[in-house]
Amino acid sequence: MEFREDDEFRDLSKEDLLPRVPAGYRLSFLFVADREAVSNPEFPILVVDLRRERGRGFRAIPSTIQSIENNLSIANMDFFEFANAVDEDGVFRGFRKP
Repeated sequence: MEFREDDEFRDLSKEDLLPRVPAGYRLSFLFVADREAVSNPEFPILVVDLRRERGRGFRAIPSTIQSIENNLSIANMDFFEFANAVDEDGVFRGFRKP
């Protein structure tokens, strides 16, 4: 994981941000703390796929970010598994117990 804070990216939409990610970027996903995240009490961070479904995104509460990063980084799980498990409002809050 690498962190980047740059005013150049401030207030960009996901659609504006994607073309700025270089081809062949070594990471397969982004976490974005955007205006929507910081203005919501749950701080739902935007998670964006950069590979298989480039541009597909969902939001995730901070307590789930480490699990998402760990599982995607070691290819233990795929992006779609998290994206398909979001609540009705598009936010991933963890997997529901059966």
